[in-house]
Amino acid sequence: MLQSLRIRNLALLEEVALDFEAGFTAVTGETGAGKSILLGALSLLAGQRADKTIIRQGADSCEVEASLYFTAPQRMDALLAELDLPPTEDGVLILKRSLPREKAPKITVNGSLATLGALQQIGETWVDFHGPSEPRRLLKESCQLELLDLHGRCGATLETYQAHYRRWRELEAEGERLRHETRLSPAQLDFLQGQLARMDALELTTEFVAELERDYQRVSQTQALTELGARLAEGLAGEEGAQAKLSAVLRDAQTLRDLDSGSVSLAERITSLSAELADVADEVSQLLEQLQFDPEQAQLVQDNMDTWLDLKRKHGGNLAAVTAARDAMRRQLAEQGDIEGALSKLEQQTANARREAQRAAATLRALREKAAKHLAAAAAKTIAQLGFAKAEFQISLGPAGELGPQGDGGVEFLFSPNVGEAPLPLSRIASSGELARVMLALKAVLADLDGVSLLVFDEVDANVGGEIGRVVGQKMAQIAGGHQVLCVTHLPQVAAHGTCHLVVEKDQSKARAEVTITPIQADRKARLGELARMLGDRNAKSALAHAADLLRG
Repeated sequence: MLQSLRIRNLALLEEVALDFEAGFTAVTGETGAGKSILLGALSLLAGQRADKTIIRQGADSCEVEASLYFTAPQRMDALLAELDLPPTEDGVLILKRSLPREKAPKITVNGSLATLGALQQIGETWVDFHGPSEPRRLLKESCQLELLDLHGRCGATLETYQAHYRRWRELEAEGERLRHETRLSPAQLDFLQGQLARMDALELTTEFVAELERDYQRVSQTQALTELGARLAEGLAGEEGAQAKLSAVLRDAQTLRDLDSGSVSLAERITSLSAELADVADEVSQLLEQLQFDPEQAQLVQDNMDTWLDLKRKHGGNLAAVTAARDAMRRQLAEQGDIEGALSKLEQQTANARREAQRAAATLRALREKAAKHLAAAAAKTIAQLGFAKAEFQISLGPAGELGPQGDGGVEFLFSPNVGEAPLPLSRIASSGELARVMLALKAVLADLDGVSLLVFDEVDANVGGEIGRVVGQKMAQIAGGHQVLCVTHLPQVAAHGTCHLVVEKDQSKARAEVTITPIQADRKARLGELARMLGDRNAKSALAHAADLLRG
């Protein structure tokens, strides 16, 4: 719910700080007093685009800031995490938006900078606006279907259907691609097969490539390596090498050990050195053997290296790119080898996927048909209470047809405001006042299912009055049982049902006009005066008496 709202330098309003409670808040004031400023502030915090003309004249910037509280913040916290923004603290969310005249706009969410897009996504979860233009949404099939699915709790069933629908369409698209796949000429087939043969001649693994590059290095440097190895072998094991010279040293060390027991350790170290030298000489000898490539082996290494370098140059420069190109060629050849077979298999998969989507669509339709009866009956009852005693309201599902993103058929809300007239689509018969009341009736029925915490109604009671106004107020109060409701109204019968009451006034007695917003629910005299003003005369005893009656309910 909305806990508090601070507005500074927005249009004609200099500054105000308001606290809100759960339930129904009525907003009243003379026509043109500036009630739209309050709604504008909320719209800014919901992510509505704005230009700098809304900044109060003479001010450097305007700011709006709100504190929201969520008893179950898990949904909001999940969205904030998705947007890489800080979570709520003890369920509290702080939104702030400033619009400087000379600088770039700034948005913060829980103290962290945010984008307008993020603010719009957050706004969709906490506030829902219903203004004079809002009922026109009711003419759109998408809106009608959304309301029906909300009432029927069709969300999970719709998601299941849409998953099957997407799978079917993906298979269809793949089949279409395959049907239009360019068939390769014999020359192109020979080329592909030749490329694959070259690739398959090599073992395209990390280990093979590393060994190939090592062998190539040795082959290309065979002469130099052989000469170095031979010199090492001669220096270690030749007639004048280290081993021969060390043998004489070893004999002297053994004699020294026999003559002097204190020289045992020295003799042992020289003996170990002689053994280590022999091991090194053996390793050098083995290396020389490995460097002895026969001509055929050397040519194979050279050919494989040439092939590998050519494949890297053509297909991306690394092993992963080459193997990916090889796999793509294999698929292309496989498809070319049996395009008809691949198409037949794909068509069978597509047909199966379509049947699954049709079954899911039928399940969704059955759920919607049941929901349509219940919603139509409940809405018709509420519509009757709103002044259409003889009206009819029906919800018609179109015949099952082609599958679409939302199911196998559309929906249409039908309405007849007068007895004896056949129900027709809302777009053909409903005036703005009638649409507003139909929308209000649907909102009253669906209020408990709507996950948005704050509902804002802007003059949805237009073109009604008297007894119907009282019913509208009751419906607002009913909706406020499960939501926080803020309603701009000109009807005292509606305003009297508010648990909170804000009065918007414009003062033009000074050098410049100023708008103020004042809570009056705690001041009975002020509230009676405002209701009496709405009835025609704030000073008339009859109007004040009537206002008192309205407050008593």
